[in-house]
Amino acid sequence: MTISSMTGFARSEGHADGVGWVWEVKSVNGKALDLRVRLAPGFDALEPALRASTAQRLKRGAVSVSLAVTRLAGSGGIRLNREALNAVMAIAREVAAELESAPPRIDGLLALRGVIESGEEEAEDDATREQRNALLLASFDEALGRLATMRLAEGGRLGGVLALRIDEIESLVAQAEASAAVQPAALRARLKQQVEELLQTVPALSEERLAQEAALLIAKGDVREELDRLSSHVAAARALVKEGGAVGRRYDFLCQEFNREANTLCSKSTDIGLTRIGLALKAAIEQLREQVQNIE
Repeated sequence: MTISSMTGFARSEGHADGVGWVWEVKSVNGKALDLRVRLAPGFDALEPALRASTAQRLKRGAVSVSLAVTRLAGSGGIRLNREALNAVMAIAREVAAELESAPPRIDGLLALRGVIESGEEEAEDDATREQRNALLLASFDEALGRLATMRLAEGGRLGGVLALRIDEIESLVAQAEASAAVQPAALRARLKQQVEELLQTVPALSEERLAQEAALLIAKGDVREELDRLSSHVAAARALVKEGGAVGRRYDFLCQEFNREANTLCSKSTDIGLTRIGLALKAAIEQLREQVQNIE
């Protein structure tokens, strides 16, 4: 299974019963699935179905959905709302009498909101509305499918970038393991020197205290445990890419573990060469983490 990105854009169009529409769906990075819906007036009833469909197809990302609806030319005539016109004329006569002004012009009256109504504003039966809503939802699913396809395509390219970053980290871990500073002979020599320094302290340390200090020096100077864990994390990172699907959260957590081991490696290092490798490792891990932020 391929990993999926969280970024993408798609649209779909349709028309029925003199109504045309355009769906636009876009997504960007997000910690969870966050859906924001902006629908044309009168189509709010579609939102629950939109949310259900989106949750089935996508797991993470900030998703924005918009629906624009237009009435096609010739889809309905116009009619005069006589009740509204009579009310406006009565008010106009009253005001004209009080101000002793000329009566209002007919074009001005007809331009008032509500006096002239288009045929599209007439009530439509439930069957027509339900049929059109079904077509609208099918069109939305089409746009959602295109978005998912785009996110998968972007995820495929992202997988290649992740593989390069993981290879770089693995190479740096191998360099750290080959470093002279982590070889057993070097570790023994450094420990011997530090123990001799402890023996020369005044007052002299007791055997029990000396054993405690020696154990502490060993723990502080030996980075092999951190290197083993880093190697294990490299294998886990490759397995997640191979697994695919919605692995973004687990990958983000793995990057935190990578960074923790790299920090410990640098803090324990007493060799300038190993420290440089540790700093390069931290930089590579940060580059990996930046890419992981795009994974669903």
